[in-house]
Amino acid sequence: QVQLVESGGGLVQAGDSLRVSCAASRRTFIRYAMGWFRQAPGKEREFVAHISGNGYTTSYADSVKGRFTISRDNANTVYLQMSNLKLEDTAVYYCAARTYDSSSYYHYDYWGQGTQVTVSS
Repeated sequence: QVQLVESGGGLVQAGDSLRVSCAASRRTFIRYAMGWFRQAPGKEREFVAHISGNGYTTSYADSVKGRFTISRDNANTVYLQMSNLKLEDTAVYYCAARTYDSSSYYHYDYWGQGTQVTVSS
């Protein structure tokens, strides 16, 4: 069943801001790291951001560092705040979670269905 649900995508103008959210249905996801990935048409899925289980440590792809912020709250929700959006940010954004300990930024076993973010000029 679907256990991660993204929301908040839409059509925005370049330079605008948008926050996408990921609601986790299982409390255990909060114990472990979560991440955001994106996939543009004709391209492979790429890493965007990561946040540790305790929320203290974050990591970002170079392409979004300084513009995007990942965070998590106490209600099983992870956010990606996107600022100064660029045309190349257009993609389907996916959140990811895992239920085991790992030091990897990239390996997860649960994925959401994605939310479309389109940036226009």
